[in-house]
Amino acid sequence: MAQTLVNIRMDEELKKSMEQTCQELGMNMTTAFTIFAKKMSREKRIPFEVSVDPFYSEKNANALNESIAQLKEGNVVIKTIEELEEMADG
Repeated sequence: MAQTLVNIRMDEELKKSMEQTCQELGMNMTTAFTIFAKKMSREKRIPFEVSVDPFYSEKNANALNESIAQLKEGNVVIKTIEELEEMADG
């Protein structure tokens, strides 16, 4: 079967991480991408779930930024876990 060259651009740290994972699995990145391509071609779908992590929603990002701003301004209240549980139950 004829071979062809495929170029993929990705973040350098992601590439290093993937190479390490592939090595741990006893393969290289070419083999990993070939496995992905064969499975995707055979099943006519992406062979894993693709979804958005709700943690990174705009609402959560805004809440985190607001909390960071309050912390920087010194607007903090310290409570024990017990006090927080009482507030939730109360």
